[in-house]
Amino acid sequence: MSANRPAAVVVLAAGEGTRMKSRTAKVLHDICGRSLVGHVVTAARQVEPEHLVVVVGHAREQVAAHLSELDPGVRTAVQYEQNGTGHAVRTALEELRDRGVEPDGTVLVVCGDTPLLTGDTLQALAEAHTREGNAVTVLSAEVPDATGYGRVVRDSGGAVTAIVEHRDASAEQREIREINSGVFAFDGKLLVDALGKVRRDNSQGEEYLTDVLGIVRTAGHRVGAAVAADHHEVVGINNRVQLAEARRLLNLRLLERAMLAGVTVVDPASTWLDVDVTVEPDVTVLPGTQLVGACHLSTGAVVGPQTRLTDTTVGADARVVSSVAEGADIGDGVSVGPFAFLRPGTRVGSGGKIGTFVETKNAEIGEGTKVPHLSYVGDAEIGDHTNIGAASVFVNYDGVHKHRTTIGSHCRTGADNMFVAPVTLGDGVYTAAGSVITKDVPSGSLAVARGQQRNIAGWVARKRPGSAAAKAAGEQPEGESGSHQGD
Repeated sequence: MSANRPAAVVVLAAGEGTRMKSRTAKVLHDICGRSLVGHVVTAARQVEPEHLVVVVGHAREQVAAHLSELDPGVRTAVQYEQNGTGHAVRTALEELRDRGVEPDGTVLVVCGDTPLLTGDTLQALAEAHTREGNAVTVLSAEVPDATGYGRVVRDSGGAVTAIVEHRDASAEQREIREINSGVFAFDGKLLVDALGKVRRDNSQGEEYLTDVLGIVRTAGHRVGAAVAADHHEVVGINNRVQLAEARRLLNLRLLERAMLAGVTVVDPASTWLDVDVTVEPDVTVLPGTQLVGACHLSTGAVVGPQTRLTDTTVGADARVVSSVAEGADIGDGVSVGPFAFLRPGTRVGSGGKIGTFVETKNAEIGEGTKVPHLSYVGDAEIGDHTNIGAASVFVNYDGVHKHRTTIGSHCRTGADNMFVAPVTLGDGVYTAAGSVITKDVPSGSLAVARGQQRNIAGWVARKRPGSAAAKAAGEQPEGESGSHQGD
C-alpha cells in the first residue's frame, strides 16, 4: 500500500455534456471497451484511496447503475442541481460526512471525462502534494497550444499564485504554456473549510472549485503544481471529435504496450484494441483487425486481416483470417476462415478447422475436427477428428425450442446434409451426401436418407425445344428420327 494513500478521491461526473448531442450521458460513452468514467475510476483505484466518491447528476440513475456494476465499492453523491465544481465537491464531502467520514489527509479531485488519465500520474500528484507540503496542488500540463485554457501562474519559488482563464489573461500570461487540468490534490481539512467560504457572486452564479486556491493562499498556505508527463492525459471530452481523438490516443498507447511486449502489429493505424485485451509474445496482428472486450491471443497466433474478435480466446499457433468471432474459444493450432462467423458458445478443439462461410453457435467442436465450408453448426457437440461435409446444416430450432445435435468421433458426414435435432450419431458414422438425418445413427453405420434418383430421357427436347440446352444435348423428342427423307 502506498505511503501517499489519499483519504479520498472525488470524481466529478454530474454534467450533461450537451455538446455530445447524445441521449447517452457523456461519462457513459465508451472508448476502447470502457466508459469515460470507467477509465477514471480505474485510474483512481490504482492510488488505493480510503474512499472513492463519484458525483452524479444528469442521468444519475443510469450512471449510478453503471458504477455499481463497474466497481461496487464506489460511493455516489447526487448533485441535484449543477451549481459548479465547488458545489459538486462539497456534495461529495457531505456524502462522506453523512457516513461518519471526515477526510483527514489528501483529497484528490478528478474529472469524469478524462479517460487518458493514469494511476501513475495521480500517484505522482499525491506524492508531490505531500513532499512539498502544499495546501493545494494543481495537476498541470505543458501544451503546444494553450489557447482557451486557464494558465498556471507561478512565483519565483515555483508556487502557484493564480490560475488565469484565457479570456482574462494578459498578453504576457497568454505566452504561458502550462495549463490547469482541473485535477487537484487538497489538504482535506483545509478543503472543507475553504469550500464553506466559496461565494457564487460570479457571472455563472456557481461555486468554483478554483476559488479555493485563492482562499487558502490568503490564509497563508502554499499552492503548488505538478506537471503531467504527457499533456494528453489531462484532455477532457466534450464532443464526438474529442472522443474519437481520445480513442485514437488510447488505442496507440495499448498498441505500443503490446508491441514492446513482443507482438507484431503490421499496421497500427488500422488495428484496434480494447483495454481488457491480452496478447502473448510472438503474436501477429494483421491490418484491419479489431480486438474487442476480454480477448486473449496466445503465442504464435496470427489474426487478420479484416477480423473482429469479441471476448474470444485464440490458442497458440492458431490462425483466424477475415472472420468474426464473439464469445468463442479457439484452440491451439486451429484454422478459422476466411469469412467464418463464430458466435457465442463456440469451442473449437486443438488442430480443428472452421472454414470458409461457416457459422457456428453454442457448439463444442472436438480436437482435429473440421467443418471446412458452407455450413451452419448450432447447438451441437461434435467429437474428435470428425469431418463435416460441405453445405451441412444443423437444424436446431423447431419454432419454439432449440434442440441439440451430437455427432461422435471419427465420423464422415456427406455434403448437403441436414441434421434435424434432437439427433445423435455415434462414433465412426458415415452419412450419404444429400441426406436429411432425422433419426439416431448407431456407431459404425452408414446413414442414407434421400429419395431415389430418376432420369427422364428426352425431357429437355420435349419441354424446352429450341433452347440452348436442347441444342447442346443434340436430342430430339421420342419417336422422331434424326434424318428426314423425301423432303
